[in-house]
Amino acid sequence: MQSFSNTLFADAETAYSDAAYGIFGVPFDGTTSYKPGCRDAPAAIRAASYNIETYNPYYDIELPDIPFHDMGDLYAECLPDLVVDQVEDVVLDLIKDEKIPVMMGGEHSVTIGAVRALQPTWYVVCDAHLDMQDEYRGSPFNHDCVTARVHDVTSQIIIIGARSGSREEFVRAREMYHVFTADEVKSRGIGSVLADVAKLVGTESLYLSIDADSIDCCLTPGLGTPEPFGLTPGDVREVIRALAKQAVGFDYVEVLPNDAGQTAMVAAHLIREFIAGHACTPKRYD
Repeated sequence: MQSFSNTLFADAETAYSDAAYGIFGVPFDGTTSYKPGCRDAPAAIRAASYNIETYNPYYDIELPDIPFHDMGDLYAECLPDLVVDQVEDVVLDLIKDEKIPVMMGGEHSVTIGAVRALQPTWYVVCDAHLDMQDEYRGSPFNHDCVTARVHDVTSQIIIIGARSGSREEFVRAREMYHVFTADEVKSRGIGSVLADVAKLVGTESLYLSIDADSIDCCLTPGLGTPEPFGLTPGDVREVIRALAKQAVGFDYVEVLPNDAGQTAMVAAHLIREFIAGHACTPKRYD
């Protein structure tokens, strides 16, 4: 029997009924305020995933040995509030079927639906932006309102990599949440920051969201709202390795595949890192 390529995430070969993880894409960028096109990210991330070795040396695991299933892309509505409802419905179904949701955006507003469904104790996000607007450009479900809408579910919020926002936003964020700026990560090191995060979260449940623009745009330029002076891909990988076990859900959002492919490739690697990290215990250390 010959092998054929397909449009699904590489190695997501387990039938839905037998899978522990359900991957799905949400190709939506209806509220994008700078560079549109992140609706094309799920396809680009899947394409990149086929150029990655199946073996993960950190966890000493072949990824096909982990039962995960790619459900495909959600047929997204046109309005952000309706897309949030769609995502919530999908994630509720995954919860009912006892599967961990792994979502590929699309813009960051899609995160709201997943958090609403999962009701985690903590929300941890890597993001260049604070996203604290209660309403932006006519919608409370704009991608610039994600933190504000997540706050409707939980006020236990940790933001890692922030470096863009108004003075008022930063003052409010530091009063209300736990903010570790990109400068702080660079100064202290990601390990020190994650030690603080571990003390805050303890053993409680969390939702982990990775906005691609948390990474320095000079390293991964395929971004809808690029910002320099950010985290490194290695920093974000350390966040995922530290927190994957406690996560009840995960997403990777805001990839704009208009570069040479490096941003989608980083996303594909880190999605695989989350699945391995949630399923396995590290076997080897560098």
